[in-house]
Amino acid sequence: MFFRQRLGADGTLSYLYGCGSKGLAVAVDVVANDEDWFMDEARKSLVRIAYVIDTHVHADHLSGGRALAAKAGGSYCLHESDRDAVGFPIHSLRDGDVLETGNVVTRVVHTPGHTQDSVCLLVADLRRSPDPWFVLTGDTLFVGGVGRPDLGGTPAEMAACLYDSVHERILPLPDDLEIFPGHAAGSVCGAGLSGKPSSTLGFEKRFDPYLNLGRKDFIERLVGETPVRPADMDRIVAANLGRTA
Repeated sequence: MFFRQRLGADGTLSYLYGCGSKGLAVAVDVVANDEDWFMDEARKSLVRIAYVIDTHVHADHLSGGRALAAKAGGSYCLHESDRDAVGFPIHSLRDGDVLETGNVVTRVVHTPGHTQDSVCLLVADLRRSPDPWFVLTGDTLFVGGVGRPDLGGTPAEMAACLYDSVHERILPLPDDLEIFPGHAAGSVCGAGLSGKPSSTLGFEKRFDPYLNLGRKDFIERLVGETPVRPADMDRIVAANLGRTA
């Protein structure tokens, strides 16, 4: 298995991983204008990018996912709830779907809360174990924080969804599971984000201040600490949905 993490402007984190022996890869949360970096890294690793996944429709930056999928000849993937909202065809992801790229498999976990369409990605290397090695948490769970709850509905309702997603879908996973989020410090997509671009689930259970709160306190604190909405959010979302020229 190979794994690349790319740190972009404003704390954005993108990923390229896959199976070198079978020559297949997955790209996740690609930022616009980073497509050539992904193509170059794929060439260096002698792999073809089979899937390009956005963990949700981004509101803080323009996505390069569709452009990369077109360059690489791969499938562009979003959660199935986006199918009727976008102005282009997608490979619809459903909760529990498994994407196979040689010895590396990716299982989709629907985790609404930051947005209605948010997903996390559990990744395993079958040459090591069928158990997941790491999880890409998108904007659901960060190092030291969680995603903002005001982009897909009323903040209190979305914060409640996020609490349920984190506590029911993510926290029951093994403590030694590595987590790789969609942003680090500098992003407006969550509060309290660390500058460290990865962690383990066990460490976050101990030290992420949001994960030790009851449901009511979680909702109140998250809504109260949510940063100012991203500049040009409506324009960025419309562009990522393919609704603008």
